[in-house]
Amino acid sequence: MNNDVTKAAPPCSSKTQRILESADFYDAWEVRAAEPMLTPLEQFLRVASKTPKWVDSLMVLRNKVVSPFGLKDLGKLSSISPNKSSRDYVAGDRVGIFTLIEQSENEVLLGDEDEHLKVVLSLYQTPLRDKQTQVTMTTVVHVKNMLGHLYMLPVKPAHHVIAKSMTKLIGKN
Repeated sequence: MNNDVTKAAPPCSSKTQRILESADFYDAWEVRAAEPMLTPLEQFLRVASKTPKWVDSLMVLRNKVVSPFGLKDLGKLSSISPNKSSRDYVAGDRVGIFTLIEQSENEVLLGDEDEHLKVVLSLYQTPLRDKQTQVTMTTVVHVKNMLGHLYMLPVKPAHHVIAKSMTKLIGKN
């Protein structure tokens, strides 16, 4: 099984398609899932719980740097409730640093919004032969003002590294 992470286009059937045209930034990465039977939300919970320490350290740094400018402290990406089952989450619930927007059999949409940015994260699953599953992680950002544009300057290159790293975890046992 090939578990290489590759840059991808957002899936044509993804609900992110409806917001891509007006996006200020988006990217997508795909990989074959190490655990193909998990739901998209379960894939996210599994990966977030395995967030590398360097990613959480960057989140702590981000929170300290942006708080004086009115951006909220998101916490750490790994801040997932270990006692909450994926079946217990409903739209509007916090899932780590994100809010659950909606979920279906093949996609979960998570997001965060403030006066500067609107971020949507999609994990979209495509069934493959031999009971394999390809997961595409797409991030879509809409910038609302100048502070949001300034914030995105250092975040864009860091995001590519973090998103690729987190997608890679989906492909690892």
